[in-house]
Amino acid sequence: MTELFDRSDDPKYARVYRRATPDLLEKFDAFDNAVFAAEGREIPLKYRELMALAVSITTQCGYCIDFHGNAAVHAGATEAELAESAWVATAIRAGGGYAHGRLAFRLAGIDPHRHGGEAG
Repeated sequence: MTELFDRSDDPKYARVYRRATPDLLEKFDAFDNAVFAAEGREIPLKYRELMALAVSITTQCGYCIDFHGNAAVHAGATEAELAESAWVATAIRAGGGYAHGRLAFRLAGIDPHRHGGEAG
């Protein structure tokens, strides 16, 4: 997926963070580095990267899909593990649609005890 992004200008725009909010960038980098540290966490890095990949797919962030997919492979993830992560993301997203559909019924005034198709 990397070839779909022209990242040549990204460092230029990263300078905006360094210039405008250096304290926040420093704290974010420290936090991100702690979350994805190779050692010292309870969940092995490969599984944290697979979780990050699934979240990236769910949120549909192309940059994150690229980064965490490659990081998962670098951490030892297999093709099958990447595929299952994608299916986990798909199931969560579909489950969200199902659950929010029920919310839509409630907000639309659908009586769950009726046997018809109209609201009321």
